Amino acid sequence: MENLVFSLNATAPIFALMVLGYLFRKIGLIDEKAAGWMNKFVFKIALPVLVFKDLAGQDFAGTWNGKFVLFCFLVTSVSIAVIALFSKVVVKDRGKRGEFIQSSYRSSAALLGIAFIHNIYGDAASGMGPLMILGSVPLYNIFAVIVLMLTADDSDKKKSTENEFAKSDMAGKEAMAGKTSQGQSALLKKTLYGIVTNPIILGIAIGLLWSLLRIPQPKIFQTIVTNISALATPLGLMSMGATFEFKKAIGDIKPALVAAFIKLFALAAIFLPIAVALGFTGEQIVAILVMLGSATTVSCYIMAKSMGHEGTLSSSVIMLTTFGCSFSLTLWLFILRSLGVI
Repeated sequence: MENLVFSLNATAPIFALMVLGYLFRKIGLIDEKAAGWMNKFVFKIALPVLVFKDLAGQDFAGTWNGKFVLFCFLVTSVSIAVIALFSKVVVKDRGKRGEFIQSSYRSSAALLGIAFIHNIYGDAASGMGPLMILGSVPLYNIFAVIVLMLTADDSDKKKSTENEFAKSDMAGKEAMAGKTSQGQSALLKKTLYGIVTNPIILGIAIGLLWSLLRIPQPKIFQTIVTNISALATPLGLMSMGATFEFKKAIGDIKPALVAAFIKLFALAAIFLPIAVALGFTGEQIVAILVMLGSATTVSCYIMAKSMGHEGTLSSSVIMLTTFGCSFSLTLWLFILRSLGVI
């Protein structure tokens, strides 16, 4: 019961900020334009600064454990690949499929997950937490950019292409084939450019470099970074609540429930036994549990909206997992403790 209370203390404020955003929209304090600005600011400024802050302050060199980092890296890669294949069965709409994939694998490991573990399990995860972040969070963001770019709504482009084909003769079709090839090459270049210039990817790269080079952070710099990064979660959550639409969410309830189940239970059930078999125990297992079974990160919604997706499915999964992980994490900890693993 004590663990449950601690977990609820961590999740309730998060859920409350979403509700506040929804209420503020209803009473006119936040309109669609304001919510859009909040999303843009969080995606381009606050969230990259938050990621930088989390990574730049970690001593990756001093706490390095290659086996643990490699495990986190491989598990994250396999999870993304399997979920991407499974999504074709669950979600037929291409745009929503991108949201389903990233909502199913992206944990709030660097933000909400670590907070849960500190509340439930003290500081036991403080040693392996940064290494877990290194092995998983960069992949989270890199694949999220790729998935969202490749599944963005391009119906207008398809219609335009179909009209050009309809008006063409055989020679015209051959020319169109060449244009299509050029279009695919342009799409690849655009995708690569989008990954390299993505604000969150840049925040990760700079944060890792800062940590490895052990560049000092002056007090004024630390204060500015802390203040800006503190805006990411509240603004992101309230903007998500302000744009949340229950009618659309009900239409997406099936894939949202499936994604929430994968996030809170399926991944942990598959990979935790493997982690135990490989000899991971104590704080390593706790950090792996955070990576696998904590709530879907708010940045899923922010990135989805910023990259041309509707965002409703993302916000639904975030709400479900944020509310449910207080119970699911407590259940997993209880099981692991009962088995003597932690």
